[in-house]
Amino acid sequence: MKDVLTFIMAGGRGKRLFPLTRDRAKPAVPFGGIYRIIDFTLSNCINSGFRKVHVLTQYKSMSLERHLRLGWQIFNADVGEYIDMIPAQQRIGEHWYQGTADSIYQNIYAIEMENINDILILSGDHVYKMNYAPMVEFHREKNADVTIGIVEMEADKAFELGIVEVDKKGAIVGFQEKPKKNIKAIPKNPKKVYASMGVYLFKVDALKEELKTDAKSSKSTHDFGNDVLPAMLGRRKIFGYNFVDENKGGPKYWRDIGAIDAYYEANMDLVRVTPVFNLYDKDWPIHTYHEQFPPAKTVFAGTDEEPNRVGLALDSLVSSGCIISGGKVCASVLSPNVRINSFCEVCDSILMEGVEVGRHARVRKAIIDKNVKIPPKAEIGYNPQRDKKNFHVTKSGVVVVAKKTRIEL
Repeated sequence: MKDVLTFIMAGGRGKRLFPLTRDRAKPAVPFGGIYRIIDFTLSNCINSGFRKVHVLTQYKSMSLERHLRLGWQIFNADVGEYIDMIPAQQRIGEHWYQGTADSIYQNIYAIEMENINDILILSGDHVYKMNYAPMVEFHREKNADVTIGIVEMEADKAFELGIVEVDKKGAIVGFQEKPKKNIKAIPKNPKKVYASMGVYLFKVDALKEELKTDAKSSKSTHDFGNDVLPAMLGRRKIFGYNFVDENKGGPKYWRDIGAIDAYYEANMDLVRVTPVFNLYDKDWPIHTYHEQFPPAKTVFAGTDEEPNRVGLALDSLVSSGCIISGGKVCASVLSPNVRINSFCEVCDSILMEGVEVGRHARVRKAIIDKNVKIPPKAEIGYNPQRDKKNFHVTKSGVVVVAKKTRIEL
């Protein structure tokens, strides 16, 4: 797909993922132990054969840019392949990126530098496996001005997403951006809706014309879902492309993990006995940057004097460099270089790089960000009132301990 240019929008502030986004952009948040969220979108590009990629950055981008520089400079520039990071530069006017559409408009020069037919625009904060090449074929067969990736979803879970109405021929005839009521269901299936995946495929000329028109509007928020796409209804050929999942072994899997509870649930999907999302598919590998850590290790098997001092991990993802030293881990995700000390328990939790859990401590239903030291005998996730005084706690009861937090008993 040498005649397709890809933009990945990766500048989001990620307010609903706070405090995980306190020090990093949303696409740079760790996920699944060894990955960053953006790795899934980038892996889709590579596995689909798309090798001209611009990553648009803005908010607290240092962590993201370092990850891409160390782990993703794998393309061959001699044959026109690249992943470029483009920070907000105020190339057009005095504003930083004001919306998703504006972020592309401010980089319209990057489009004009290439001899291409179509522009693929992706979000850097979703977890899914998708081959974009068949979508390009569908787009060209329909001679569409824009094709939008859509996925069937339960209506009661779609209020934070863009909802589209599709006619019998697959043409999009209506939009609802994050509707709170009167959500348009799929005909003959009132419990399901078509949700926009944030995957947009534009003809080059159509995109340039629509962006220039939108940029002149003082009433626009310069967002694709709110402004540009609805304004195209009735004037342009807009089609919906049903998500074809490359994930093996289960139902369709697409997750918007832009909120803490959704992020937590998606990680917990990975530790099931039969994971809903398959990380072990050699036909669709997920690429990332791997730091040099030694193999994970369990220490102590119990003795007559200390029968409960057992290093044990059950139904969990345990990354390189982890040491489980006489403690128990169950249904949890451990990022690299985590240490679990003797007699402690960690259950239903996500521990990021460099976390250490002290002796006799207990952690349950929690997300512990990087380089947090949990003192001996501390308890997190067992006393809701105390947790709310000291940490961020979601509506569903997930406790989030921010990066480098000093925990006092």
